[in-house]
Amino acid sequence: MSTPTPTTTYARDVRATWWYTVVSVLSLQVFGLVIWAIAVVIDGTPLAIALYLVGAVGATASAVLLLIRYRLEPLDDDVDAAVSRPIWPLVAAGVVSGAVAGAAVGSLLLAVALAAQALCLVRWRAGIRLRLVMLLIVVIVAAWIVDATRLNPGGYVAAIFGLALFIAMLPPLSATSLWWWDIVRELDRARRAEGRLAAAQERLRLAGDLHDLQGHHLQVIALQLELAEKMMGRDPDAAVEQVRAARASVDEARRGTRDLAARFRGVPLPDELANAADLLRAAGLTVDLLVDDEAGRAPADVLGPVVRESTTNVLKHGGGVAASLSLARHQGSWVLVVENDARAAASPVGDGAGLSGIADRVGAIRGTMDATRLGDRFRLTVRVPEEVTE
Repeated sequence: MSTPTPTTTYARDVRATWWYTVVSVLSLQVFGLVIWAIAVVIDGTPLAIALYLVGAVGATASAVLLLIRYRLEPLDDDVDAAVSRPIWPLVAAGVVSGAVAGAAVGSLLLAVALAAQALCLVRWRAGIRLRLVMLLIVVIVAAWIVDATRLNPGGYVAAIFGLALFIAMLPPLSATSLWWWDIVRELDRARRAEGRLAAAQERLRLAGDLHDLQGHHLQVIALQLELAEKMMGRDPDAAVEQVRAARASVDEARRGTRDLAARFRGVPLPDELANAADLLRAAGLTVDLLVDDEAGRAPADVLGPVVRESTTNVLKHGGGVAASLSLARHQGSWVLVVENDARAAASPVGDGAGLSGIADRVGAIRGTMDATRLGDRFRLTVRVPEEVTE
């Protein structure tokens, strides 16, 4: 049975954290507006009720759109482009809606709290956000005092103290929730960057080893052939020996390259799949990854190149939205499935040297490959025996 890897679990936890944040912010706001609506229905006129509904719906819609915008904005410190002119109409709509709702119930506190809520749903720089929240708390407390002194103090405090406290705490609670979400998102970005850095370091290490290996052997071969050329006229037998030595050096270089490639292919298959998923996510795709608990026993020398080739195909020919990778055991075989969204103008299934190379590789060990298009999805299924014999 296949189970999610830590990488997949972490990515799902990040998405779940965002939805928890959105639901909590909107639930608090809607709950507060519903409680205030009870007071309007009991004591308000039809006009006041209508105005309150307009203000409440407008404030909620503004909050939803601001949260959507917040999720899509970059995390870079330079937020001048992120907090640009198109966002301010949404903030203005929230402020105006709050003013309408507050006027309908005759509460300055409600108007100020809803306006502050709209401002707290904007992505600010860290220092600016903290100072803004502190200032808004002061303004909310001042509006609360104005309401308390303007209305009957005894009746006001006894009847709606809890409601006033709830609506007054809504903006700082929303700002705190989004601040925690920013931390989670920053950690997720750091995790992705770490994966890309590890892959880049591995490629650099391989390139350095290959350069050292081939550079040494090519230099030796060049000297041997140069010596054979100089000796060709006066000592043909010695020249032939140098040519043979050069040929032996070529064989040694070939063996060294093969051994180096074998070490590179020796990356555990679960790590190979996790690196492929990180690469696809870095390209902007949503990736689901399911790996069998004992995937480390799968033939990495066969399936590793298949994973890399499949990842390349997804990046080059896929639709660039979503992909999934899975590896599981089934009826005595390891089954690798790579599925992604396909472009409308993609090449017919089976075209290209990539799929042919995969088919040849797995066919050499009595494996099978199946490439099919399922509507707007492309699926590659590779099966290899559990016991692989080269």
